[in-house]
Amino acid sequence: MSQPSEILLALFILNLGTAFGAGIYEMRIVLPQWFIKSAQPTYRVDTAAMREADTGRKFWGFVTTLPLTLLTLANVVVAWQSVQPKHHWWLAAALITLAERLVTFFFFIPTAIRLQNADTFPTADVSRQVSLWIGLNYIRNLLTLIAWIAALRAFSL
Repeated sequence: MSQPSEILLALFILNLGTAFGAGIYEMRIVLPQWFIKSAQPTYRVDTAAMREADTGRKFWGFVTTLPLTLLTLANVVVAWQSVQPKHHWWLAAALITLAERLVTFFFFIPTAIRLQNADTFPTADVSRQVSLWIGLNYIRNLLTLIAWIAALRAFSL
């Protein structure tokens, strides 16, 4: 593997690890501040907390929205052209991350923007969106973990 390819994979691994750790932190610390579970099996959104934290612009944009997306696209191209023994592991990592990026851009970001105005929506709709967000977020973090492990495996070969 050429040195630029190795550096690209190493940057991808570093960014995936950061994204995974930050995703777990957000899941355990930030989301419970935004999405408050009521006595009934419904959620209420603290829109002020969402707007104040503004993690999308203050953090995620600098960690994943731009850098991880660009690294993912570059890694898909380079992994596609790579040879064994790294090829399958590297390509899997890149494609899994690409799927995660697409879900983030088409579901998580638009939903977060919508939920910042949750005060104007019916409670049942908001609760359904939050439940879906939380459930899919577990899957998103799992995909990031799997991609990270696959990229580490590719790097080790």
